[in-house]
Amino acid sequence: MAQPWGEPRHRTVTWHDPQVGAAAMGSVTGQQYLQAMVDGTLPPPPISALMGMTALSVEVGTVVFSCTPDESAYNPIGLVHGGLVCTLLDSVVGCAVHSTLPAGTGYTSLEIKVSYLRAVRTGEGELVATGRVTKPGSRVAFAEGEVRDGSDRLVASATSTCLVYPL
Repeated sequence: MAQPWGEPRHRTVTWHDPQVGAAAMGSVTGQQYLQAMVDGTLPPPPISALMGMTALSVEVGTVVFSCTPDESAYNPIGLVHGGLVCTLLDSVVGCAVHSTLPAGTGYTSLEIKVSYLRAVRTGEGELVATGRVTKPGSRVAFAEGEVRDGSDRLVASATSTCLVYPL
């Protein structure tokens, strides 16, 4: 029986084996690892496919990702869920930290604080997120990030602390 709101919509997500990329972590620096994903010589992590994120550029201490959300990311009030924006920010600040790390070193988020400045809707263009390290470290590192919409308006910003550890 059809629902009064119409037929369900579908989205298919495909990804590559995450262990292929993880296996390379011990032999290359964080910047080399991330650049290999940008270049397509290593597969992106599955979260990239799930959230529609693409790594655009990597420099030591700075990364840029993009994401064009679709309505599958909408919350109950018809806006892109803040969790997608938070995930995008967590990804760029974490990867900015990763870009500063030597081979065989990993990281994980200890905390993230996000400030949302405007609502996001589909059709407003690509979101571009930039993450920058504010203080690198061998045990703890700090980074900040921002997300801008297709009109270059600031959508959200974040600060983050990451734990750095040997793999």
